[in-house]
Amino acid sequence: MTYSSRFKLALAAFIVSCSVHAAAPQPIEDFVSHPSYSSVRISPNGEYLAMTVDKGEQDVLVVLRTATLELLKVNQLPDDKSVGSFHWVSPDRLMFNAVKKLGGYAQPFNTGEWFAVNADGSQPRPLIFYGTRDATQRGKTVGNERFTLLDALKDDDTQVVMQAASPRSSEGAGTEAFLVDTFTGRRSSLGRAPKENCSIVLDAEKNPGFAVCSSSKDDSGEYDERTELYRRDGRSWTLLNASKSDGQHMSVIRTADDGTVFAELDDGVRPAALGTLDMETGAFSKLFQDEVSEASTLIWSTDGNALVAVVTEAGAPKVTLVDETNPDTELYASLAAAFEGQMVDFSSYTRDGGTVVVSVSSDSNPGELYLYDRASGRAKFLMHRRPKLDKDRMASVKPFTLSARDGRRLHGFLTLPNGSNGKGLPLIVNPHGGPIGPRDHWSFNPEAQLFASRGYAVLQVNYRGSGGYGKEFRDAGHQQWGQGIQNDIIDATQWAVGQGHADPDRICIYGGSFGGYSALMAPIRAPGMFKCAFGYVGVYDVDMMFKKGDIPETESGQRYLRRTHGTSTAFWAENSPARRAAEVKIPVYLAAGARDVRTPPEQTELMDKALRAAGNPPEGMIIQSGEMHGFYDEAARVKLYTAMLEFFSRHIGQ
Repeated sequence: MTYSSRFKLALAAFIVSCSVHAAAPQPIEDFVSHPSYSSVRISPNGEYLAMTVDKGEQDVLVVLRTATLELLKVNQLPDDKSVGSFHWVSPDRLMFNAVKKLGGYAQPFNTGEWFAVNADGSQPRPLIFYGTRDATQRGKTVGNERFTLLDALKDDDTQVVMQAASPRSSEGAGTEAFLVDTFTGRRSSLGRAPKENCSIVLDAEKNPGFAVCSSSKDDSGEYDERTELYRRDGRSWTLLNASKSDGQHMSVIRTADDGTVFAELDDGVRPAALGTLDMETGAFSKLFQDEVSEASTLIWSTDGNALVAVVTEAGAPKVTLVDETNPDTELYASLAAAFEGQMVDFSSYTRDGGTVVVSVSSDSNPGELYLYDRASGRAKFLMHRRPKLDKDRMASVKPFTLSARDGRRLHGFLTLPNGSNGKGLPLIVNPHGGPIGPRDHWSFNPEAQLFASRGYAVLQVNYRGSGGYGKEFRDAGHQQWGQGIQNDIIDATQWAVGQGHADPDRICIYGGSFGGYSALMAPIRAPGMFKCAFGYVGVYDVDMMFKKGDIPETESGQRYLRRTHGTSTAFWAENSPARRAAEVKIPVYLAAGARDVRTPPEQTELMDKALRAAGNPPEGMIIQSGEMHGFYDEAARVKLYTAMLEFFSRHIGQ
């Protein structure tokens, strides 16, 4: 059977939701299989829908006819490359880039390649290859630029504006904006940024208007986040803001067609403020700021000129309407009311704003798409993201807050099994990865839902260092891997016990990446609290972090490691579970990907060896061939979670 035929069958399945209730829990496969779609965009005239579809290690780009959902074209790249970001550049032409996946816990690696193709698959064109010449520079050596799309130019069906960054040093340099022809690949320069490590923001005329320049180096050469904002005046650049001078980080988000400049201002203490920037004076006028949470989503009007609403996620998403005079604000409010208790977003829209693809999701809803027609005022159902999962059978996610032992306010989420009274449950504590920057959300989590379907409550806390709560909260996680962060995880676990949600005699801890580290470190810090620990693609030895993996391969990565771990080898040993394996007195299970470059499998093998030497050999260890930093293959994922659930059942099961 061809992939096209298989996709047609899958499409037929996922446009009809499953509604059959059964007494037995749903199979593991239903939770760990890949979703039916990732990103979805409607073409400028509404004739086509394009979406990325996950095939495991590879994502493909699928084009459907909007009216019938008929499959028109599947764009699949060779050499196991995935389609990354994609954009409609005209009513019937798409542009997309290529990425290589590094695992479920790591961002995909951009290969530097860009392609363009018509909706029906005709006129395919490779536009940009990393480190190759373009069509206008046959006699010149071209640098290894990394290109990103800045604007698809809605009034130009042939050309787009792209940004190219040339890595002339270990940090990168030479950012430049180009006008690129999507049929020939020819490009012409629109201007260069003022210095190294900049990103360009266009003005209302689609020329370079601003440059946000960043550095991770302080005056002594060590790690520090610094930014500068420049405005382009003719051919010269004027410095508007420097965080080194006043401690405030200012960046430009976008310029509207009417010239309004939307910007963000971060004082390094509170979550960043959103507002507008005066082009003449550089003065910032605040439109929105939350005292606890950063903006997680900005909802724009369909013409892109107005900020309609801001979403924050201290706990469950909170939507604040910003521009109540815009017609799209009324539309958004109406749709949000129609899907009460769920998160609504404008996924994409036609050029005239007459048709909007609306995404709807919640803690128990994996995601649905609707096609809203402004003329009729009706929303038509399109498809389910995970059709095998019935949202009425899913667990609920309860946001909570608590004060850590040092008084810091923490936010987290407790997933409770469907039909449960939420009391006296076996508990899986699930710290997220990172730890600096990533965070947990209230949104649908198939892993937590799988655990809840087997009767477990799941605890997730956004410990210090997590993203979403401002720079000060994030920076508080540095050099606190084994101290403050673990205290937060332990304090949240004690909160769940104190509230009566968790049976104190049936608690296990599990996590991936940094969460795998915590799964082994938290039991060392809190002996007797946990009955078992499962570490997945984890870090267990800090010294090894400085020597193996992709982080220490760059100068900025080495600075980051020194910032987050210090330079004392004694401190590294104190914060390494593999060096303290004798203190792990509970059953352990380990899993890793054999091709993981972020936390190499040697980390897991060292932890296994240390536990064996301490007289507590792991109950099992999976080093999965072909897998990286988080498993992609569905068979490998089924194997992983089957072993995990059996492990939990042995130690805290019903």
